[in-house]
Amino acid sequence: PACLLATGIVSPTDLFEPHPLGWEAVAAVHTPDYITALRRCELPAGMVRRIGFPLSLRLVQRERVIACGSVLAARIAEKTGVAFNTAGGTHHAFADRGEGFCLLNDLALAAADALQRGIQRVLIIDLDVHQGNGTAEIFAQNPRVFTFSMHAAGTFPLIKTRSDLDIALPDHCKGTDYLEALDRALSQIFPLHQPELVLYNAGVDVLHGDKTGRLCLEPEECRLRDRLVFEACLRWNSPVAVAMGGGYHPDLHRIIEAHTATFEEARIFMPMRS
Repeated sequence: PACLLATGIVSPTDLFEPHPLGWEAVAAVHTPDYITALRRCELPAGMVRRIGFPLSLRLVQRERVIACGSVLAARIAEKTGVAFNTAGGTHHAFADRGEGFCLLNDLALAAADALQRGIQRVLIIDLDVHQGNGTAEIFAQNPRVFTFSMHAAGTFPLIKTRSDLDIALPDHCKGTDYLEALDRALSQIFPLHQPELVLYNAGVDVLHGDKTGRLCLEPEECRLRDRLVFEACLRWNSPVAVAMGGGYHPDLHRIIEAHTATFEEARIFMPMRS
């Protein structure tokens, strides 16, 4: 937020502060046994290893705040056209377990909240370099939520979970090929699903040189990726809530610039706010 405020992309009145999401809300997605284990900080050692963080009550609290950020962003987006969680994208969390630095699935919780409030069709666009396996499994039997993941085929998770649409890209995929594939997919998905709400995981680990990704997008191509998503949402009058997702480039400035570009591209929605 400090960078966004300093550059004038947002103003202080644009900001909102989430609180820890209530456990009753968490239960809309996650199983009772898993929630009990989180509350007691008693996850099995093997699961803690798969998560990758030392388990603590503070970490659980942090995940609940992140999840609330995406729930609130979705609610705000329905009024303004677009809203952001400056964290989130914890798409490796399953209903009954966590992995890959994810404890609670924030976009799944935002989708569940929207469905409970009467939204009929939610589209989850996951463009993090890693497949959204937890999200895909959570909504595998729910036709009201369409899950779309475009990711590097050779990255974590080793075993993928089937989304409604998966596009697995080869190592070293160039930005031009990436953008062509994304444009084709969006042109198919929006008419098919006609989403009333879009949840967008805008991970910037697709950048060339990212430590965990295997794709080769340059910063301007990452910006164009976001533009394609926002233009499709605007074309179909679909509000969009954005989670920032991953970014592990050794040059921190490149990560910040790419995330900032996502906010800049979202200005396409500004006329909807007047």
